[in-house]
Amino acid sequence: MNVVLLGFLASLAAGSMTAVGALPVLLGRNVSAPAADALLGFAAGVMMSASFFSLILPGLEAATPDYGETGAAFVAAAGIAIGAGFVALLNHTIPHEHFGGGREGVGAAKLAKIWLFVIAIVIHNFPEGMAVGVGFGGGNIENGLPLAIGIGLQNAPEGLAVAIALLANGYSRRMSVMTAAATGLIEPVGGVLGVLAVSVSEAMLPWGMTFAAGAMLYIISHEIIPETHARGNQNVATTGFLGGLILMMLLDVIFG
Repeated sequence: MNVVLLGFLASLAAGSMTAVGALPVLLGRNVSAPAADALLGFAAGVMMSASFFSLILPGLEAATPDYGETGAAFVAAAGIAIGAGFVALLNHTIPHEHFGGGREGVGAAKLAKIWLFVIAIVIHNFPEGMAVGVGFGGGNIENGLPLAIGIGLQNAPEGLAVAIALLANGYSRRMSVMTAAATGLIEPVGGVLGVLAVSVSEAMLPWGMTFAAGAMLYIISHEIIPETHARGNQNVATTGFLGGLILMMLLDVIFG
């Protein structure tokens, strides 16, 4: 199968898990705050593990033939920094609102709250889709598959958390679920851009992998972990984080 199509379909499947995760809200199921924070911690653990085992380490391996071991380390460091800086720039310039941290970005005070929530999750999901696309862009399905599975797994609790937060802010169950589901649709866009970038030139592969890793690491530190600790549920959030990290590591070993 064409790698661009494969990257698109894999990132679409991963993004669709956001809607799956939000379904309990539509069915009237309530999730406690500790459970929600544990699930978000799980998502952060999956992203952390995917960043290192499925992106940074393969990125170092891909860069070594051209740059040597030391040069590959500098390429990875630069890619991570650029990826994190890119998301930081989006975070600073695009108006959005975090569930616990309030409004951020230029012109945030002028937009309706629901759109600020949507934009925040779109900023969050785009690098995840890009990571899946980059994973398949190198032509190695064994590298892309655990990424797609891992990102899909962590999208489910994210979708649930988004729907719960919207419901708590006065939106209907249907609107909360539909909005959460819509935020996952940005992932195939990122997936196509990621797979195109690294399939055009093999030299872009280590840069694309480490860029995607840096973007996700920024989101973990800046967005998810503070959110999970904001309500005093650090212990269950950390347990979820470790569970997600271990599961993603096992997936990477089993499928990779």
